[in-house]
Amino acid sequence: MRLTSTFIALTLIMLGNHFVQAQNLSIKITKRYLNLPVSQAENRGTMQFQMLGKQERSFKIRLASGKPDYWVFCDMTALQGQTISISYDGKTDGLNKIYQDDKFAGQDSVYREKNRPQYHFSSRRGWINDPNGMIFFEGEYHLFYQHNPYEREWENMSWGHAVSKDMIHWEELPTALSPDNLGTMFSGSTVIDYNNTAGFNRGKTPAMIAFFTVDNPEKQIQCMAYSLDKGRTWTKYDKNPLIDSRAKWNSKDTRDPRVFWYEPSKHWVMVLNERDGHSIYTSQNLKEWKYESHLTGFWECPDLFELPVDGDNSKKKWVIYGASATYMIGSFDGKTFKPESGKHYYTTGSIYAAQTFANMPENDPRRIQIGWGRIQQPGMPFNNMMLLPTELRLRTTKNGPRLVSVPVKESEQLFDRIGQWSALSANDASEKVKSLQATDKFRMKATLKLSHATSTGFSLFGQRLLDYDMNSNLVNGVFYSPEDMTSMEITADIYVDRTSVEVFIDNGAYSYSLERKPVSASKEIIQFWGNQIEVKNLEMYTAKSIWK
Repeated sequence: MRLTSTFIALTLIMLGNHFVQAQNLSIKITKRYLNLPVSQAENRGTMQFQMLGKQERSFKIRLASGKPDYWVFCDMTALQGQTISISYDGKTDGLNKIYQDDKFAGQDSVYREKNRPQYHFSSRRGWINDPNGMIFFEGEYHLFYQHNPYEREWENMSWGHAVSKDMIHWEELPTALSPDNLGTMFSGSTVIDYNNTAGFNRGKTPAMIAFFTVDNPEKQIQCMAYSLDKGRTWTKYDKNPLIDSRAKWNSKDTRDPRVFWYEPSKHWVMVLNERDGHSIYTSQNLKEWKYESHLTGFWECPDLFELPVDGDNSKKKWVIYGASATYMIGSFDGKTFKPESGKHYYTTGSIYAAQTFANMPENDPRRIQIGWGRIQQPGMPFNNMMLLPTELRLRTTKNGPRLVSVPVKESEQLFDRIGQWSALSANDASEKVKSLQATDKFRMKATLKLSHATSTGFSLFGQRLLDYDMNSNLVNGVFYSPEDMTSMEITADIYVDRTSVEVFIDNGAYSYSLERKPVSASKEIIQFWGNQIEVKNLEMYTAKSIWK
C-alpha cells in the first residue's frame, strides 16, 4: 500500500554550486502508522513534519533511495484526520516509498526475528540505551528508555515507553518524549506528585512528572514534563529549563537527574551528574532547585537509595552509584551523602546506566533494578536490549555490607526445570546437557567443586561463559573473592537468551553479562572442564518467550 491522499511538490534547492531536486509530501493521515524505508548505506538527512504551518516533529534518518535494509515507523494515532507536510534534506528518492497502513512494516513477524531476545525487553524498531523514569503506578511498571525510533544506531534521543504488570512481559507504547526546539531528550527519572507540590494535579489525579536532560550543541539543561493519563501523553513545562549549570561547572556534562522524595525533611531531592561526580539539589515544588553538595568519583546516570542490611529495617545504609555500576555505601541527611566505604562493584560486563524503580507498592519494599544491556542484535531492525530485572540487597560480608543482585522472583515463571543431577564428572555433566539440545534459550544452575586443579568452568559452543581461576581469584578475568576465602566451590546461575548471557555467582554476590558469541561449530553444546572436578549440582531449565 502506498501513500493515499498525497500531494508531491517538486522544488529546486541550491546546495553549494549545484541545484538538487527536493520533494515535499502532503499527506492526509488516515492510517495508524507511517512506514519509512531505511538503508544503513545512506547518509543521514533531516526529515520534518509540518502541520498548519508549524513543525510537528523533526528527526534524522537514513532514508533508503534503493532497496531498504529495514523499515521503521511513526505512530500517527494522535494526528488522525490531519494533513501533514513532509520535507527531507537528504536524497529524496525514498520519499515515494513511504506509505501509511494500520500495521507497521514487519508487524506480522515482530518478536519472532532471528536475533530477537526472547525473554529480555527490546524495542520493536530502532536503537535503545539507558533505562529512564522507571516507576510503578496504579498496577503498572513503567519502563522509559533512551530511544532512536528511526534507526538501529544512536541518534534522535527520545524517551521510548513500555508498561508491564510483572516486569517480565512488556507492551511497547508510543514514544513519550521527543526532541523539541531546546534539543534532544536525554536520561532522567519520574515521580508521582501525590501532594501536588508542583501544581499540575487535576482533581484527585496525581501527576506523573518526568525529569530529563535536554542536550543541544551548546549545553545540557534539566527540564520536566507531566502526564495526567498514566504516562500516555505528556505536557512539557513551559518554563523549562529548571537547572542550567554549565557556567557553574564550566562543563557541558550536566545530566541525568534522579529525583525522589526525602521524607525526614519533607523535600524533593535531585541527584545530578555534573562534570566529575554527583551533585545534590533540593526543592519544595519540583520547579525551583537549590544546590546542596557534590560527590566526586562517578560518571553519568546517578541513583541514590536506602536499603536494610540483611533485611533488618533497624540497620539501614544508603547506596549511591553511577552508570558503570560502581557504588559507595554511606549515610545521607537529605542534602549530603557521606561515604563510609567504596568504591565497590557487584556486577560487570554489558550492563550500563542501570536504574531502580520508584514508587514501589507499599507491600513490596524491594529495590528492583534494570540495566541497559549493550548487546548487539546483528542484521535486525532494532538494537540493544534491557537486562533481566534484579532485586538489590545489602548483605553482610567479611568486608562489611555489600550489594548483591538476584533476578526478581517474577522471572521464575519463565523457566521449567527439565533435569537435575548431582555428583557428576565434567564429562558426565557435558553429556547430560548435550542430550537436552537446549541451545536457543535456557537457564542452567551449576555448582562446581575443584579437586586436582585451580581452575574450572564451562563453555557454550566454544565461548567460555564461566572461567573460574581460584589461584588468582578471577571469574572471567574479573577479581572475585568468595565469602569463604578457602572455598573450593563456585555456584553459577546462568541465563542464556538468543544474543546474551547473564551469570549470577554465589547467589548474586557477583554477576556479569555478555554478548553470546559462539566461537566454534562444535556439536558439543555445553562443555565442562577442570582436572577431576566434581559437578556437585546441575539443573537445566527450558525458557519461555515473553512475546505473544
